[in-house]
Amino acid sequence: MSPDETSAAATRPDDTSADETRSDETRGDDGRADLGVAMVGHGFMGAAHSQAWRTAPAFFDLPLAPRMTAIVGRDADATRAAAARWGWGRAESDWRRVVESDDVQLVDICSPGSTHVEIAVAALEAGKHVLCEKPLANTVAEAERMAEAAAAAAERGVLAMVGFSYRRVPAITFARDLVARGAIGELRQVRALYLQDWLVDPEGPMTWRLDKAAAGSGSLGDIGAHLVDAVQFVTGRALTDVSGLLHTFTTERPLLGEVRGLGGTASSERGQVTVDDAAIFTARIEGGALGTFEATRVATGRKNALRLEFSGTGGAVAIDLERMNEIEVYDAGAPVDQLGFRTVYVTEPEHPYAASWWPTGHGLGYEHAFSHQVRDLVVALAAGEQPTPSFAEGLQVQRVLAAVERSAADGSRWTPTAPASAPPATTSPAPAAAAS
Repeated sequence: MSPDETSAAATRPDDTSADETRSDETRGDDGRADLGVAMVGHGFMGAAHSQAWRTAPAFFDLPLAPRMTAIVGRDADATRAAAARWGWGRAESDWRRVVESDDVQLVDICSPGSTHVEIAVAALEAGKHVLCEKPLANTVAEAERMAEAAAAAAERGVLAMVGFSYRRVPAITFARDLVARGAIGELRQVRALYLQDWLVDPEGPMTWRLDKAAAGSGSLGDIGAHLVDAVQFVTGRALTDVSGLLHTFTTERPLLGEVRGLGGTASSERGQVTVDDAAIFTARIEGGALGTFEATRVATGRKNALRLEFSGTGGAVAIDLERMNEIEVYDAGAPVDQLGFRTVYVTEPEHPYAASWWPTGHGLGYEHAFSHQVRDLVVALAAGEQPTPSFAEGLQVQRVLAAVERSAADGSRWTPTAPASAPPATTSPAPAAAAS
């Protein structure tokens, strides 16, 4: 993503129910209704989402026909190039145009966090479904506004989802299935780490991800949000209290020249880093379990290591995104001479999502989680059901992040994740084990 990314889309509301045929909807030769998609933003996440919208319809039997209708960005030339590269129908420079377009039914928001609230609320009020990248917003107040708009839109059959894609990595979904069926017994402890090293070099350039006004927070919101969602998803339990520590190792960096991946080339000017480089926190989890969390973008040698371990009275499961087709399973009830973690390759047709891809043993990659996200979203929209995670769930994650920030600013004091007036947190179930 880049600072100049912005876009949105969807169609106008009507009085028909989600199960009725709209008089203005377009249908293809196969009889499926079209789902016109407009994507806001065309950086890193824009590429991943474009790949998903292109690929999911080819591998999954979707009840609606996604159409890559429009892509939006502030730089007209760059947006036209992205549209041509990834197969979007047209390029727009103002997200408001796609929000008002009758050929758009869904707005996919891949722009920086500071833009999420305005685009999402406008799209929902215009009758457009919304997929919004994580974290939901930059502040709890913004997330609350988005959740309220989503709840009001849902009354009209207009639905919204947060893009926590890692819960759709087959191994993580399978871990959720194992925990839900009691494979580890009573949950005792969780260890969750997300380790990257792309900010190790103090002369690495500033990007919007290092600016609190654009990003909201640093490693905490960028990658720590994934940890919070993944842990709550796998366990089905919310984090209730946290004690946090945030630290910025490099407080000044050269400004960004040409964008390349998450970073880019440096200019001769310098700017102030206003977010954290590393976030470490402990948590109490519903039911009495404890959790330790670490999110850092300065873990030398670690490129994209999301590591999760869930320990219980009857066993344990562990996942590492750098070996994303595997899950380690420990059965404490096995004979003593057979105790130990065993590796399960999550590539069988019986495993989550795997049946729609390659033969047994042929692994999946990072981009496939986004295709699974599209699959689950489109299926939910066609059924008129709330896709998960909802904006309400995104708000709950935002409250956890805010509690970590408050704790870190208050000497790591134990801090509740929700106000006393908030309803109990809920987590969504895993998708069907062999989605196809």
